[in-house]
Parts: sequence; C-alpha cells; structure tokens
Amino acid sequence: MDFMFTGMVEEAGVVEKIKPTAKAIELTVRANACGRGVKIGDSVSVNGCCLTAVKISARGKSKLIRFDLLQESWRLTNLQFAQPGARVNLERSLRVNGELGGHFVTGHVDGLGQIIRWEKSGADHVLEIAAPKEVLRYVIHKGSIAVDGISLTVAGVGKKSFHIWIIPHTFEVTALRERKVGDAVNLEADLLGKYVEKFVSARGKK
Repeated sequence: MDFMFTGMVEEAGVVEKIKPTAKAIELTVRANACGRGVKIGDSVSVNGCCLTAVKISARGKSKLIRFDLLQESWRLTNLQFAQPGARVNLERSLRVNGELGGHFVTGHVDGLGQIIRWEKSGADHVLEIAAPKEVLRYVIHKGSIAVDGISLTVAGVGKKSFHIWIIPHTFEVTALRERKVGDAVNLEADLLGKYVEKFVSARGKK
C-alpha cells in the first residue's frame, strides 16, 4: 500500500541511534508530536523518505521510533549522513479525513540535491539547491517541490539549480535550521509534473 504525505512537517525529531545490521540499518528517532498515535506498521516521512515504524518505546514524554532501512534507501537519501543528535523532519502519513496543507508527497525520494547558497535575507532565508537533471526537469517557477520532506514553492529555476524562500516559521520548526552550504538534501519532484510528462509522452506515441 502506498501512503501519502502533505509536506507539512509536524516536528523536527532527533536521531537517537543508528545501528547497521546484516539485514538493514536500524534508525531510531526521538519524537514528541509525531510519536503520539503512531503504531507499529505506520508510515512516517523522515526527511521526506517514507519509512515504516517497526518498534516504539517510551522515553519520558517522548517516543523512540525505530525504522529499518534497506541499503538502497540508505544510499539514495541523506539519512546516510545523519549522526546521533541530528534533527530530521517528521510527518505522519495523511489520513483519509486529513487536511492537505502542502501538496501530495509520496515519500519516494527522486534524488539528492546539494545546498549551494543558504543566506538570510531580511526576516527570511534564501535556499539555493543544485539538483540532478532527473529532478530539475520537473521543477518550474512557482511549482511545488519537497525538500527533506518539506513542501516548498519554487521561487526561481536555473540551468543546474533552483532556489526557494524560507519563511521564519519553516526555519524554526524544521531541521533546515541545522543545514549549511554543502549539505545534501532529499528531493521529491511534484507528482503532477510526472503524470503530465507521462500523459504527454503517451499521446506523442500514438
């Protein structure tokens, strides 16, 4: 079953432990708001990567949620660079009666981007990300993109990068406040763009 997300991050959780095993990489995250109501088997977006909760335990008022990542998921996402104590963006999957505040996000990372500009501009921040061509092909001005699971609006697109404006609220409540130039970020292009490309391509073959 495929789960959907909105890109509206609920909180920045904290990486508690990373333990490689013969079968998977065990990632344990400490969560507060996201920990409430999460059950074993539920899907959670961690930095924009859809993961399944396999173990849940209490830690004071927080919950420790363990996820098992396959080597491919580890290699293709920026979770491979995570360290204990680092913050990660968390969002529980969208419920049938839930509100869609961002855009439809699948939790399937399309590629890794790299921050090439990250600076304050007035009360806001400007974030410029170099992106692989297989992601950039779907990025359009004023379109949507998920960066580390955050639904954001594209402010401008270049030949090899795009930039977005980060408002103070987004900066404060997400793990973006820990990011710096050179860091890798998970990117998921807008689902609508993929469907449009497939539709146009199919019509062109007729």
